[in-house]
Amino acid sequence: MDELYQKYVAGRPGQEAALENARLCGSIAHEIHDLRTSAGLTQKELAARVGTSHSVISRLEASDYDGYSLRLLQRISVALDRKLDVRFLPRSSPRRKSA
Repeated sequence: MDELYQKYVAGRPGQEAALENARLCGSIAHEIHDLRTSAGLTQKELAARVGTSHSVISRLEASDYDGYSLRLLQRISVALDRKLDVRFLPRSSPRRKSA
């Protein structure tokens, strides 16, 4: 895997940003799915609690979806009796600062 990263991503800011975005979106989708299933809810049931459609929940749980809104994530957190925590963290590999 490291070999692929070095060959296709490392040193390419656009590719690095795309990979970081894909990882973030995949993580959000996975967490929504896990929380929903842990609560014993179907997508349709969660959608009813959130006040949206089944198809919206389905999209949110797709790892390639990248249209998350903070407002919708907040509504999901309330529906699942969770607290939403959005944080800015330091990067694992520092980016070069532009002059």
